[in-house]
This record gives sequence, C-alpha cells and structure tokens, in this order.
Amino acid sequence: MSRKTENRHLMLRLVIAAVAMFGFGFALVPFYKTICEVTGVNQLLAADLPQNTQVDKNRTVTLEFDANSHGMPWRFHPLKSSLKVHPGELVRIDYEVENTTDAAMSGQAIPSYGPDYTAQYVKKLECFCFTQQQLAAHEKKVMPVVFVLDPALPKGVETMTLSYTFFEVEGAARADAGSGGGKS
Repeated sequence: MSRKTENRHLMLRLVIAAVAMFGFGFALVPFYKTICEVTGVNQLLAADLPQNTQVDKNRTVTLEFDANSHGMPWRFHPLKSSLKVHPGELVRIDYEVENTTDAAMSGQAIPSYGPDYTAQYVKKLECFCFTQQQLAAHEKKVMPVVFVLDPALPKGVETMTLSYTFFEVEGAARADAGSGGGKS
C-alpha cells in the first residue's frame, strides 16, 4: 500500500472518529438530563416556580413582614414592614440581624405564613432561612429573601404575612469561639 493511500485511510478514520465524538456529545445532553431527573441531582428551584410567570397587574397583595428571635439575644427585623406586590412579580425584601452578645452564635430562621395556607404560593429563590447563620460577637448582617408570589394565589387573599423566627443552634458557633457552648 502506498503512503498516499495510507494517509487517506488514516484521514478517513480520523474524520469518522471526529464525527462520532461530535454525535456522542449531542447524545449526552438528553442522557445527562434523564439521569439528573431520575436521581434528583442538579434540580434547580425553577421547577418550583409557578407555571404562569406573567405578572398579574390587575391585582395587588399587601405583604407584611415580621421577625422574632426566640430566646436569642439578637436584634432581628425586616428593613420594610410591608410591601404591595403584584402576583407573579419578583420580590426582594431585606432583613437585618445583629448579635448583641460578646460571643459568636449560630441561628436558624424558620418561616411562617399568615394565613398559613398561603405558604404554598410563596416560591423562594433565595432565603437566609435555607442555611444556618453564624454571627460573630456584635456582628450585623443584612440578609435578602427573593421570591415570587404565585399568580394562582386565591383571589380573596389581599394581605399576607411572612414571619421569620430565629432559633439558636446550640454549640455551633459558641464552641468555635471557645466559650464551651454554654449560654451567655
């Protein structure tokens, strides 16, 4: 076999391999998506968003915001006490928290809603309540909550309350600060 013929065969094999790899790359996309759906890996919050993402400009709901710290020496409050929003609109509200002690502390915020059945219509994209919050001594933080109020919210709901209560996570930050995990 001549060198020219060998080069053509090699070139043909390389082209076939490149086309096969390109096709394999396209085949991986639906395969990867199927694996992720089956295992629940890489599921984004977008799946929880309302199906109708249109903003309902004909309707306004008053959202009232509340904050409490259960047995914790933290100052905790929303930066706005209320807000008028249209269902389907992206909303951001900021809360401020301050550790008033001389020791580091950890807390976890738990949300509650009024009326309580309205919780299913609040689709959170970002919230400090998703994770524990650790504050150093006298540290102050501003923490956002970003959500969409589902347009499927019943028409009779004109006012809703979103309330957060911080509870101390015993031993988490205080043990790190060398205070032995006890209360100050």
